[in-house]
Amino acid sequence: MDYTNLMNDKSGKKSKVGIIGATRGYGYTLLAQIPKVERMELRVICSRHPEECLAVLKEIGYNEEKIVYCENREAIAKTDDRAILIVSDYRLVMECGITALVECTGNTAVSSDAALMALKRGINVYMVSKETDSVCGAFLNRTAAENGAVYALVNGDQPRNLLDLYSWGKILGLEIVAAGKSSEYDFVWDRETGRLTYTDGSKEEKEMPEMLECWQYEGRETLERRAGLLKDYAEVISADLCEMNLVSNVTGLVPASPFLSYPVAKTSELADIFIPEEDGGILKETGVVDVFYNLREKGEASFCGGEFIIIKCENEKMWDILKSKGHVMSRSGKYACIYYPYHYMGLETPVSILLGDFMGIGTHPECRQVSILAGVAQRDISKGTVLTVSGHHHSIDGLVPELLKREYADKAAPFYLLNGAELLRDVKKGEAVTLEDVDLSGLAAYEYYKQGLEL
Repeated sequence: MDYTNLMNDKSGKKSKVGIIGATRGYGYTLLAQIPKVERMELRVICSRHPEECLAVLKEIGYNEEKIVYCENREAIAKTDDRAILIVSDYRLVMECGITALVECTGNTAVSSDAALMALKRGINVYMVSKETDSVCGAFLNRTAAENGAVYALVNGDQPRNLLDLYSWGKILGLEIVAAGKSSEYDFVWDRETGRLTYTDGSKEEKEMPEMLECWQYEGRETLERRAGLLKDYAEVISADLCEMNLVSNVTGLVPASPFLSYPVAKTSELADIFIPEEDGGILKETGVVDVFYNLREKGEASFCGGEFIIIKCENEKMWDILKSKGHVMSRSGKYACIYYPYHYMGLETPVSILLGDFMGIGTHPECRQVSILAGVAQRDISKGTVLTVSGHHHSIDGLVPELLKREYADKAAPFYLLNGAELLRDVKKGEAVTLEDVDLSGLAAYEYYKQGLEL
C-alpha cells in the first residue's frame, strides 16, 4: 500500500477518534501514537475508571487543560469541539462527534452493541476486540455495508496484518497453500550453555542441551522430538485460535486441525513444514490457517508474533533467482514462505483508521462464518458452573478452545458467548459445550451471531 495520497491530502479533514477500553495494553499503545499522526485527533476515551483515563492521558503528554470529564449528553454538548473528553458510559462515545470508533474492551456484549450503534449512525468502526469479531463479524460487516460505513479489523493485530499479506498474495495470482502466525512467545535456546528460555515473562531457564540433537530440521521426526522436549510448555491458546478464526471467516481458509498444529519451528523451516504431507510437511489439506511456536537461537531476531503465507513456486527459473536473494524456500524448491515478522499493536492502527476514514478501505463484505471457535471440556464440569473469560489470553477455566470448520461444528456454542453462562447440565471431559448446554437467549450478540450464520 502506497500512502502518498493520504500524506498529500489537502482537504484539512482529520479523523476524530473515540476509543472504548482505552487505558491499558492495545488502547494505551494507540493513545501514545495518535499525537504523532498529523491527520488524526483524539476526541474521546471511555473507561469504567475515568480517573485512569486522566492519569494515562497526562502520562502520555496530552494537554490536561483540554481534558473534560462528561457524565451525560448535556455535558458533552457544552464542550469545545477541540476538547478531549472522558466518559464512563460507552453509549456516550457516539455523541461526541467522532468519525472513528476503536473498540478495545474484549467484552463481546459491550463491543458488539457499541459497534452496532456506531455503524447505524454512519460512524466507522475499527475492531480490536477479536472476541467480538469471531462471533459477530459477518453481521457487523453487513451492517456497515447497509449504512455506508467502514467496519475493519486493525493493523497492529495479527488478523488484519495477515489479511493484508494474504490479499497481496492473491492480487499477484499466487497460490496460497497456508496462512498463519507465530504464537505470542518464543522458545530461545542458548547454544553455548544449552539453556532454553520461554519468553512469556517468567524468565525461567531450563537446562536443555539435548535441543542440539533436533536443532537442524530433518523432517516431521524433528518436530516430534522438539514437541517431546517442550511438552511442559505446549498449550492451545485461545487468542491464537480466535485470531485464526477471524482470518478464516474473511478468506475462506479453514483450520488446519481443530486445535491447530503448533509445531516448534524456526523461520527458515516454515516452507518445509506448512506444506502437504505428501511433500514432507504436516498439512492434510491445503487452503488452511495455522499457528507455530517460534524457535530461535539467543541473539537471533524474533518472528515477533508475526504473520506468514506459504505459496507454491510455479516458475522454476524465477524462484531460482529469488532463492539466491535469500528468500525462505522449501528444500524441494516447490514452496516458499513470505512473512511479516511484526505486529506493532496500536502504533500501526492509525493507518487502518486513516485508510477507512479517508478512502473507505477496510471493509470485508465477503466475511462469513467459515469456522467456529468452540470450547471443549478439559475435565468433567458440573451443572451450575458459571463459565468466565479471564486472563491474558482471554481463556475460560476448564475449557480448551477448538477451531472447527462450520460444517463440523454441529451445535457448538461460540467460545466468546460463554462468558457468564451457566451450564444447564454436566459436561464430560472431551465434550464441546453446545448451544443446548447454556441459555444464550438473552444475549444480543447471540442474535447477531445467528443472523451472521444466515449470510
